[in-house]
Formats: sequence, structure tokens, C-alpha cells
Amino acid sequence: MTASPVDTATIRRLPKAVLHDHLDGGLRPATLVELAAEVGHTLPTTDPDELAAWYVEAANSGDLVRYIATFEHTLAVLQTREGLLRAAEEYVLDLAEDGVVYGEVRYAPELNVNGGLTLPEVVEAVQEGLAAGMAKAAAAGTPVRVGTLLCGMRMFDRVREAADLAVAFRDAGVVGFDIAGAEDGFPPADHLAAFEHLRSESVPFTIHAGEAHGLPSIHQALQVCGAQRIGHGVRITDDIPDLAAGKLGRLAGWVRDRRIALEMCPTSNLQTGAATSIAEHPITALRDLGFRVTLNTDNRLVSGTTMTREMSLLVEEAGWTVEDLRTVTVNAVKSAFIPFDERKALIEDVVLPGYASAL
Repeated sequence: MTASPVDTATIRRLPKAVLHDHLDGGLRPATLVELAAEVGHTLPTTDPDELAAWYVEAANSGDLVRYIATFEHTLAVLQTREGLLRAAEEYVLDLAEDGVVYGEVRYAPELNVNGGLTLPEVVEAVQEGLAAGMAKAAAAGTPVRVGTLLCGMRMFDRVREAADLAVAFRDAGVVGFDIAGAEDGFPPADHLAAFEHLRSESVPFTIHAGEAHGLPSIHQALQVCGAQRIGHGVRITDDIPDLAAGKLGRLAGWVRDRRIALEMCPTSNLQTGAATSIAEHPITALRDLGFRVTLNTDNRLVSGTTMTREMSLLVEEAGWTVEDLRTVTVNAVKSAFIPFDERKALIEDVVLPGYASAL
């Protein structure tokens, strides 16, 4: 391989890994239209192309709260077993088509019980759909491994229940835990009991931090709650006053030196105002400083994106090379919430040969 830019067609063929992607933020527009009709939910438009454009336009507000509000429509169609099964199966097939070989999908079961399903029934339906998708992808010659992260909503009171679910389903495809929702005003430490329970049960977890709120949220997530990864984490640059010089503050040094993965989502960060451009997104500077950065989509429908698009944007606007793309892919697999031997096999048998053969 040479240290040179790579075209989109080649990027599409490269093996990819995504750690930060929300199920309810990644439905196919046509599926959303069909499911909404079945449950009687009114959408902004029933034209799939127009609906896709509406999502991106609504999310480009630069406001995290408004960004999250776009999930009203996707959640409305994910209240039945049938809706969850279809969304989960298509989720896997969409990843496979995009060249993803390992993915972690996250969602909050408490947001899917308005149609009468119990929390365990929600998880069972999603896992069944994911399994069906993985079987179809493998049969088509594009195998992808997908693990589940269950989320608790940090502004509500069911986080411990979600943590209990993660423990209960740890041998059924659930690989970890997260808290999601509006960061500002809802610190991670509010749910310390849930995180202590997860640690006592040896269930790994990540925490959304350092996006809408700054260093205190990252510090709490790591040093108080014990997170193994950080969701987004773009505000870690607040502890690096001179990115060019690379002098790290104590927290930034802790994150880099202990190889704590940052689940970075460039397009999403632009939409929520956490970053100003792809060219100046902190992921590039942090990569250069040796942080374990990973590249992610966050919400593919809401951001109108894919892993191929995220990689292409970094190549076109931030000067990334194929080596850089390989690095973030290996970073992601190294930090996946699956056993070491499985991570090692994915890197050695799938990711590295895939990059070698694509070029």
C-alpha cells in the first residue's frame, strides 16, 4: 500500500468496523414510510427520497436537542415486534452492503415499549432480527458480525433496568451498555449505581460524553463511572490547548496513554454543532497525536451517511490515506466489546487481508 488518497469505489470495498451506530437512527426511508402506514403514524412526507432529505435538513440545525427530536418518527414505528424484527434485519444487511465486517448497534429498549411489549420482548425481537440479517448476509457472501449495546436514557429513571437487561442478555448477543440522550444537565454520575452493577458483572460499557458537554462529562464517564470507551469525545481537545504542539493535559493524556477508544462521528458532530467542518474535525489531529480514534456513523438516516461516506469525506476534505482508514478500522476492532481472540481473528483474517486485496 502507498500513502496516497483512495477513491470512493475502492473505499466501498474496504472492510469496515463501526462501534457507534443507533438502530432507531438508521432505518431505511422506504421502510419507515411502510411501517408508519401500518401503525397509522403521520410522517412529514410519504416519499422516501423526500423523507431522507427532510431528516438531513432537520438534523443540520446545529442543535443536539433538535437533532434528537427527529427520532420521534422512527421510534413511532419501532413499538411492535414486527417493526423491530424488520428494522434489525435490514440494519445488518445495510451494514453488509457497505462493507462493514463488524458492527455494534445500540438502542434504548425503554423507548420501544409503548405498543405493549415488555423490555425483554423488545430485546428478543431485536436479537432475532439481527440474527436473521447476519444469516442472510453470510449466505450472500458478505458476512458481518453485529453485537448489541443496550442504552439507558440518562434523563429518565430506567437506566438501572437497562443495565440489568444487558446482564441478562449478555450470552444472547448483547455485548455491552451505554447511556444516551441529552448530555447537558444529565451527568453520567447520576447513574453510578448502574455502572457499578455492570462492573461487578464484568459487562463492558461506553458512555456518551464530550459532545454537548465538555471535559467534566468525559472525566465523570472515565474516572467516576469507569467507562471503557467514550461516545463522541470531541471535547477532549479542550484539554489540549495547542493541538499543533500536542501538549496534553492530564485527562487527555489518560485517554491517549490508556488506549481509551473515542467513538468519533464527524458528520453527526457537524450537525449538532460539536465540530465546524470535516477538514477541521478533531479526529484528524487526535489521530496524529496517537489517540485511539474510531470512525462511526452515529445515525445513518438522520445524518444521511454511511461508513463509506464518512471515510470518503475524510479522504476528500481532510487528506486521509488508505493507511489512515486501515488504522481507524483496526482501532475499532481492537476496542470492540467481544473477546480478545475474536477481535484478533477479525483483524488478522478479515481486516488486514481485505485492505491488502482491495488495493
